[in-house]
Amino acid sequence: MAEPLEVADVATQIGIFRVVYQGRSVRVVDLLEKGLPQTGVPVGAVRRKPPFPADSPPKQLQEYFRGTRDEFDLDVDPETSSEFDRKVWARLREVPVGRTVSYGELARRAGTTGSARAVGGSMARNPIPIVIPCHRVVGIEGAITGFGLGLWRKRWLLEREHSWPLRSRSA
Repeated sequence: MAEPLEVADVATQIGIFRVVYQGRSVRVVDLLEKGLPQTGVPVGAVRRKPPFPADSPPKQLQEYFRGTRDEFDLDVDPETSSEFDRKVWARLREVPVGRTVSYGELARRAGTTGSARAVGGSMARNPIPIVIPCHRVVGIEGAITGFGLGLWRKRWLLEREHSWPLRSRSA
């Protein structure tokens, strides 16, 4: 029998995130903030409240923000994505904490050299920020650019991961 679809809200230093998941597979991470698009609670999903089970997606997100976890040991299963997006996101998940990568370099790693703008679009479509760490993607010469959750949050996440100030730290 399949595990139920679950939803949990996780309070962090940079806002409240809604996590939609099934077992150890994350489908969506939304920032619950006015003005930002939100997925909402899927019909039939089970709401979970703290304390969360060990190693569950919301527990891992809590641990990340508490500074007791650097990497996520989770599968990602976005509800909609293209083959290109999945390839780019898979390469991005290989960039470790404390490192950044440029849009152009990520395009090269995904086998699509010269498609930095398309990689930027893929970052904008990422429905699972932080777990798929689009905040680790920076502009040319390390410029902090484009982040749907706000540039101040991108900078906060990079500082939390000891990636800021940027010093040519591509993985």
